[in-house]
Amino acid sequence: MPLTPPTVAPRHAAPADHRAGAGDGSRDGICLAVLDMAGTTVTDAGAVEDAFVQALCHLDVPEGGPAHTRMMEHVRATMGESKISVFRHLFGDRDAAERANDVFERAYAELVAAGRCKPIPGARETIEALRASGVAVVLNTGFSPRTRDSLLASLGWLDLADAVLSPADAGRGRPYPDMVLTALLRTETPSVHHTVVVGDTPYDIEAGLRAGAGLVVAVLTGAHTEPQLRAAGAHYVIDSVRRLPDVLRGC
Repeated sequence: MPLTPPTVAPRHAAPADHRAGAGDGSRDGICLAVLDMAGTTVTDAGAVEDAFVQALCHLDVPEGGPAHTRMMEHVRATMGESKISVFRHLFGDRDAAERANDVFERAYAELVAAGRCKPIPGARETIEALRASGVAVVLNTGFSPRTRDSLLASLGWLDLADAVLSPADAGRGRPYPDMVLTALLRTETPSVHHTVVVGDTPYDIEAGLRAGAGLVVAVLTGAHTEPQLRAAGAHYVIDSVRRLPDVLRGC
């Protein structure tokens, strides 16, 4: 549904007055931007799916079979979720899930090293512009810290954001709100109402809504369509994260 766009406020601005009768008190200044990585700020040319395929094959679920097709449908439907959680659902066995996750991480690291992952055009500039305007930026991902950090290193992004979070840093992955709320605590943001969450999957959107973020924005640089993202509850759907500053300026 359409919402009145927020303005950008200083990073540690005082909280809005949320008393009854004090206006809507919900989005009078964004202090924190929580941005997803793969599909939102980073493009990987299908590397995530390829790494999942390798993991499934390693656990005797070869391509072309009905089990593989069913599992990959679940993988696509849960993009944005913690990868180990996806494997636990697929195999129903902790040991098998951990073996699959290890293969996934090794495969993805090899694809990163081969240059499959690149920044979404304008993503770095958007992050830098937000931070320059006083907005804290936290990147978050369903990858493990090891995979996440190798990806950041390949992009030269290790020091780009104020913080970077994986499910292991927060408790639970998406669609739970833990990473968004941990980002708020890490940056000492005064309220969830001063937070914008940006992602390319319904799980990103659901996590932002569950956290009570003042603004939840979907981007079309991932695998999901505008109708899917609107159905998930996104307040805005934009073509790319590079348009986020325009949204925050009210364009």
